[in-house]
Amino acid sequence: VQLVESGGGSVQPGGPLRLSCSASGFPFSRYYMSWYRQAPGKEREFVAGISSAVDITNYLDSVKGRFTISRDDAKTTVYLQMNSLKPEDTAVYYCNGRFIGDDYWGQGTQVTVSS
Repeated sequence: VQLVESGGGSVQPGGPLRLSCSASGFPFSRYYMSWYRQAPGKEREFVAGISSAVDITNYLDSVKGRFTISRDDAKTTVYLQMNSLKPEDTAVYYCNGRFIGDDYWGQGTQVTVSS
């Protein structure tokens, strides 16, 4: 099982970034996929999630209207489009896949929002 995040980096406030998470080794289309983040000195928090089949999405209140999660089951990839980024969005972003007793994590990708 592998979850590999990419697309992180440094961006100025107000700018966009698109994160990708490429998955392998498990039946991706069945899994609830989500993004979490962890800022220095803080606990890891849920950012956005997308269900299997019907693509129902959920978001952390502070990112609603700015972030969009999507998935491509054919490519076994989940995305996080982040717009209007703020310094408080700075964190390591992790991809997660969950289904019944399975809980898989990627290694994380750093997002830094700074002028």
